[in-house]
Parts: sequence; structure tokens; C-alpha cells
Amino acid sequence: MRILHTSDWHVGKKLGRYDRMDETAEVLAEVCEISVEQNVDLVVVSGDLFDRPSPPLEGLKLVIDTLITLTDGGSRPVVAVAGNHDSGALFEVLAPLLAPSGVHLVGDIKRPDDGGVLKIDTPAGLAAIACFPFLREGRVVDFMADKDSWYGTYADKIRDLSQTYAEAAIEAAGKDGVALLTAHFMVTGVSIGGHGIPRGERELHIGQAYAATEQAIPPTLHYVAMGHIHAPQKVPSSPVPAEYAGSLLQLDFGEAGEQKRVVVVEAVSGQRATVESIELQKGRPLVRATGTWDELMSRDDLVDVYADLVVITDGPDPGLADRARQAFPYLVKVEARYDKIEADRPIRSGVSWDVLFEDYFTTRQGTPPSEELLEAFREVHASAIDGDTG
Repeated sequence: MRILHTSDWHVGKKLGRYDRMDETAEVLAEVCEISVEQNVDLVVVSGDLFDRPSPPLEGLKLVIDTLITLTDGGSRPVVAVAGNHDSGALFEVLAPLLAPSGVHLVGDIKRPDDGGVLKIDTPAGLAAIACFPFLREGRVVDFMADKDSWYGTYADKIRDLSQTYAEAAIEAAGKDGVALLTAHFMVTGVSIGGHGIPRGERELHIGQAYAATEQAIPPTLHYVAMGHIHAPQKVPSSPVPAEYAGSLLQLDFGEAGEQKRVVVVEAVSGQRATVESIELQKGRPLVRATGTWDELMSRDDLVDVYADLVVITDGPDPGLADRARQAFPYLVKVEARYDKIEADRPIRSGVSWDVLFEDYFTTRQGTPPSEELLEAFREVHASAIDGDTG
């Protein structure tokens, strides 16, 4: 059985002032083409199809159209679980509408025998897919609540659920079928990447409170399709083939330079699955660069990319932003870097807001604010004070 694993589409996500819907549509079309070229029997999408729970209508249509296209006219089943950016309720509303097309959506944590494990016939035989949407900390899952460890750590809950799903999937697959888990959570030891730059994964949901151990990956399955982490990689210390497919586009500058992909899995009952990465070509790259203005202007690789630039200057350069926007068509951010004046900080008690703002601006920018900026601050401050009714 050949399985296409993709994840973290984040349809609807913007980059600064840039709407990336067209890019997203292009890369999703590329995924559909790969599914045909690779002659896959099953597609699994491991969460975060949307970037927010209430997606724009254009994004909703794009996701639905892509899922249906991936079925290849209904001959190839598609299974998708909800991630932390998705609305599980929306998935459950769409599920009965898309099921006749061969698209199976799972938005909520369910009992294995009540939609948590799907038995699906594919062109290559039976697949039993355990579906594990994102689980928020503190949520009680009714059919697991009687387990002693359920009220332990988040990692305990993930482990127990994964094992329960795996046991049910193995039983459903029988001796001739293929058993899979598709899930959306973080395993300890995974590489977040980003070099300290914020990434598309929500910080709230990738800390230690939301980290599962390697014991959350059951050793009995043929393959584990993971979502949530955007950097493509193997699941750390997994006893079976298990991959984070990663996001489809470089979503922010924490992902700059990452080669995006989908995963194609060859699974045969009774054998260890093999995994192949198929690199994606669509999508505008993101590049962070530092240098003098002349150095940056001489670089050809900054013309057709989303750029985050740090320009080394001798001092404040009021016209830098306008010049950079003209020179770099897809500029997202530009910052001047220079030795700044250390301002003496006045005593705060009894100091007016004007002086506090002027001190803050001088400290951050190395130069006092203009009179026009001070006047704008006074207007905003006055408006805020007038609007405060207590």
C-alpha cells in the first residue's frame, strides 16, 4: 500500500501584509499532482489544514476542493484529523458532507469503535487508520477517564490514548491489512528549528506542558503520520517508521531555508514500512539577510523572495523603509542597525507621559522623536484617556 502523508497546510495564513492564498493553492495543486505521479492508494493529512478555527471562505473552499481532488474521483480515500489551529467542530460538520466523496474528517477525540479508528478499503487492500486530533491539556476524554494514569501528566494521556488506538487499529487491520496512526502532537526531542526566530507553531502548544514522550509512538503499527511540527523530520526515538511531514510552505522566518516536502510510505502487512521524501517546489522562499545597503543591493537572491533585512548604517535612516520597499518587491521587514546612544533614564515617578515616551523612543532608536511623532503620541494618549470610563 502506498500512502501519501502531508500536514500543516495552514490555509489562510498571511506573512505580514502579504496574502499567500495563491501560493498555497499552487503548492496544494503540486501535492495533488504528486499523489497521481506516485500512484498512492491512501492520503493522510495530520492536522492544521487551516491557520485559524474560522477560516476565510476562500480558504475553506480551497481545502475542500483539494481534499476532493486528492480522492482522484473517489477511488483514493483521504483521511484528515484536526490540529490545534483547526476547529474540531467545523471538521465534524463537514465530515458527513464530504464522506460520500471519499474524504474522512475527524475533528474530535473518539472511541476507537465509534469513529476513532477507521477501517477503509483502498485499491491496495484494507487500511485501519487510528485518528488522533489535537488534545488540549486538561480535557477529559470520557472513554479514557477510568484509567488510573489519565489524571497524570499530558504525556501520560497521549501515551495511553495512542496505545489504545494502536491496539484497536491492529485488531481492525487483521493479518492482511495495514495499521496506521495519524496524530497531531509534539514528541520530546523533536527539532523545532528557527534559531530563536518565532515560528508558525503556536508557542502555547509546543512547550514542555504539551510534550509527549517516545512512548506515545506504539511499536506495533506500520506507520505513524505526525503533524504539528513544521520542520520536516523523523519522530525522535520512534520504534517504527514515523515522520513529521512538516508544513507545505515556509510560513515565517523561523522556517526560512527549510526544504518542504510530502512523505510517501510503502507499507506491506508483516513488513517494516519504507519512507521516501518528495521535495516540494512551489512557494516563494523566505530569506533573512544582514549587511550594508550596498551589500544587500548587490545580492541577486533577494529579488524574488520574501525578505527580512537588517541594514547596517552609521545612524538613523528615516528613508530606509521606503527605499527598501522600492528595491525589494517582497519586503516583509527592514531594520537599521547602528550604535545607539544610551539615554539617561529619568526617575519615573511623577514624570509626564510625553517625557516617558520621548525617553523610551530615544533609548530604542538612538535619536529623539520628531515633533510630529510626539504630537501623534499626544493625540493617541488623549484619545485613550478620554475613552477610559473606568
